[in-house]
Amino acid sequence: MTLSTLDPATALVVIDLQKGIVSAHTDSPFPAAVEQATRLASAFRRHGLPVVLVNVTGRAPGRTETVRPGGSAALPAGWADLIDELDVQPTDHLITKRRRSAFHDTGLDTLLRDLGVTQVVLSGISTSSGVESTARSACDHGYHVALATDAMSDPDAAAHRHSVERIFPKLGETATTEEVITMVGATR
Repeated sequence: MTLSTLDPATALVVIDLQKGIVSAHTDSPFPAAVEQATRLASAFRRHGLPVVLVNVTGRAPGRTETVRPGGSAALPAGWADLIDELDVQPTDHLITKRRRSAFHDTGLDTLLRDLGVTQVVLSGISTSSGVESTARSACDHGYHVALATDAMSDPDAAAHRHSVERIFPKLGETATTEEVITMVGATR
């Protein structure tokens, strides 16, 4: 379902736009997603709405068949630093996660509830991992979920399409960055 409305208390949550992840995928659609996510952050800030910037510094300890970037070695210095394009502001809220979902053991739910937030707009990387896991958790926590599908990307194009076309409509409403920005301006 396409985005029908934004609640007055809506927050933008940007997932994993950090140097170690973005720089590893310069040949992917990541640059376009980064540009759209930064446009969203600017619009939310301009209208006094919360911006939550999430980075990841760990992973679940369980075994998988997929080789993960970094292997078992420690992450390089600066890997988890947010990208410069986000232009982090003092009013932004920073959350560090150690699992796929930005809600798992992070305090994100408490932060959003303390701010009175009832709806989240999600963007970031990777669509089928961090964004999808956070969308599922946001839905489970009772938030209205909106997904800015052109402000997210995945190194696996098929996985991105699957999340956008099959999973996200079950969890919330989808929109383009421009549609979200238009609604943010109309509600403020």
